[in-house]
Amino acid sequence: MLTIKGGVLLAAVARPRLCRRTEARSRNDEKFTVITVLALGVVIAPTPVGAGILNFLGQPATGITDSTR
Repeated sequence: MLTIKGGVLLAAVARPRLCRRTEARSRNDEKFTVITVLALGVVIAPTPVGAGILNFLGQPATGITDSTR
C-alpha cells in the first residue's frame, strides 16, 4: 500500500513538471524532473500496475525481436 501511495505522490509531482514548456527550464530543473520520473518508475515497477505496463510494453519488443529471426 505504501508503494502505491508513493507512486501517486511522485506522479502528482512529475505530471506538471513534464507539461511545462522546454524553453522555460533550467538545467537543474531538467535534472530534478528526470530524477523524479526515474524514482516514479522504480516505485511503480514492483506493483501489479508496473508488471502490467512492463508486459504491455514488452509484447511489441518481443514481436520485433522474433520477426528479425
